[in-house]
Amino acid sequence: MKKEQFMDWWKQDKRYLTLVKAVLMALLPVVCCLVRTAAEGRSIGQVYLPSSEWNDELFYFKQVESIVKYGFPRGYFGFNESHALQLSFAAWSPVLVFPWILWGLVFGWNLLSPVICNIVLLTITMFVFVWLVKPTWKQLGILTVLFSLYTLFTRYMLSGMPEVICFGMLILFYGLAFSYLNKETNGKLIAMFIVSVLLTLMRPYMLLFLLLACFFRIRRSRKSGWIVSVSVVACTGVVYVLIKHYLGAEYFTPLFYTDWITTFFTDGIGAGFRNFFGTLHWKGLEFYRHCVSGMKSGLASGAFFDGYLLLLAILLVQSFLDLRAYRREKQTGLRNQLIIEVHFAFSLIAMLFAHLLMYKMVEGSKHFLTFIAAGIFIVSMLQTRYYKKAVLLGAAFLYLYSYKAVEPYDYQVPYVTEEREAQVEYWRQVFAENLVMSTDQVPNYDNVVIWTFGDDTPEGNRNLKWQLLYGVPEGFGISCCEKEYLLEHLTELQSRYLATVSGGEIDGQCREQGYEELGRDADMVLYRRY
Repeated sequence: MKKEQFMDWWKQDKRYLTLVKAVLMALLPVVCCLVRTAAEGRSIGQVYLPSSEWNDELFYFKQVESIVKYGFPRGYFGFNESHALQLSFAAWSPVLVFPWILWGLVFGWNLLSPVICNIVLLTITMFVFVWLVKPTWKQLGILTVLFSLYTLFTRYMLSGMPEVICFGMLILFYGLAFSYLNKETNGKLIAMFIVSVLLTLMRPYMLLFLLLACFFRIRRSRKSGWIVSVSVVACTGVVYVLIKHYLGAEYFTPLFYTDWITTFFTDGIGAGFRNFFGTLHWKGLEFYRHCVSGMKSGLASGAFFDGYLLLLAILLVQSFLDLRAYRREKQTGLRNQLIIEVHFAFSLIAMLFAHLLMYKMVEGSKHFLTFIAAGIFIVSMLQTRYYKKAVLLGAAFLYLYSYKAVEPYDYQVPYVTEEREAQVEYWRQVFAENLVMSTDQVPNYDNVVIWTFGDDTPEGNRNLKWQLLYGVPEGFGISCCEKEYLLEHLTELQSRYLATVSGGEIDGQCREQGYEELGRDADMVLYRRY
C-alpha cells in the first residue's frame, strides 16, 4: 500500500521528470570544463595552480592545507608581518573556504583539490536548484545557454579562488526562495537563513540577501518575525565583527573604506555630505571609464561592470512590467516573481553604491561576479513571453566574456608546464630539507616564510615568482612583505625564513647581514635569518 502511494505521488508530482532535468543540469558544469580544456588541447587534470598569475590563490590554498593537516596554520599568514590576534589566518574570513576544508578532511588536499571541489560544488548546486524550482524545458534551455556563455563560471571552477563557493551558495539561496514562494514551509525558510548567514560571514555585503529571508519571516508573523529577524541580523553582525577582529590579519591597505561615514562624526555634517557626494562623483567617473574600456578593449573590470549594469537594467525593466501586470491581474505567480526581481534589483543597486563608496575599483570588481552568476538563474526563470532579455544578456556575455576576453591574466586557465613543474619540485625539496617546524607555542614566527613582493635588480624591478612558494611545507605560514618594509626592518624581522628575488637589493642586504642561504635559482633565493 505504501509503495503504491509513493508511486502515485511520484507520478502525479512528476518527480521523475524533475529528476531527469536536475541530472542533466548537474552535468553542465562538468561539460563546460571538459569542453573548455579540450578546446585548448588540455584536460582538467592538467590544471596547475603554480602556473596561475592570481596570487590570492596561494594564500587560500596554503591556509586550507594547514587547516586540514593541523587544524590551523602553525605559522602566521599576514602582510608586512601582520598577524591575527588569534590563530594564524590572513585578512579574509576562514568561513569563506569552509567547503574546501570539509573536502580536504574527507578526500585529502592537493594542488587539484580546489578545482575538483569547485566543479563538484557547482554540480550539486545545479541539481538542487532544478529540484527545488522545477523549471520548464524552455527555462532550462535559457539557463544552459546563459550559463555556458558566462565563461567566468568555467574560469573560476578551474582555479583556486573561492568565488565558486559564493556562486553556489547564492544560487542555492535563490533556489530556496523560488521554492518557498511556491510552497511556504519552515524548513525552506530556516535553510534560507542558514545560507544567507553563512554568506554574510563570508563577505559582509551578502547581508543584502539575509534581508530577503527576514522579509519572508516578517510576512508570516509580524511581531515574532521582527524579533527573530533583528536577532539573527544582530548576532550575524556581532559574529562577523569578532571573526574580523580576532581572526583577520591587517592587510597592506584597508579592505574597504569607511571615511564616507566617519567624516560625518569627525568633521561635521557639512563635510560629511561633501565627502559622500564627492566620492560618488569621482568614483562614478572612474567606474564609467572602466565600463567604456570594458566595451572597447575588453578590460576585465570594465567588462564585469558592463555585464552587471545590463543585468540591473533587465531586472528594473522586468520589475516595472511585472508590477504593471500585477496591478491588473493580481496573479500569485506574478507577485512571487516580482518579489524576487525587486529584491535582486535592490541588491544590485545597493552593491553598486557600496562598491563606489567602499571598495577599490579593480580589486572590488570581482565581487560583482557573484551577483551576475545568481542573476543568470533569476533571468532564466522569468515568466516572459519571448525571452528577449535573456537573448540580450547572452549576446552581451558572448561579446564581453568570449570575444573580448583576450587578456591572459584574467581569462587564461593555468596549465602545467614541464619547466614550472620542475622548478616547483626543486623548491619543494629545498623547503623540505631546510625548513624545520617549531611546535612551541604555535602559531609562531619560527614557522613563517617571508614572501618579498618585489625588488629592484640590475635588469629592472621584478616581482618574486611567488608560485614557487606552493612548495612550502604544510603548516608553515607566509607573510607577504613590501620591499620598503623589509629594507626598514631587515635587522629586526620576526620571521625565521625569507624568500626574495635573486640578484635584488634585498638579496644583497641579506648577504651583508650574514643570513644563511638555503637555496637559489634564477628567480628566487631563500634565507634563514636565525
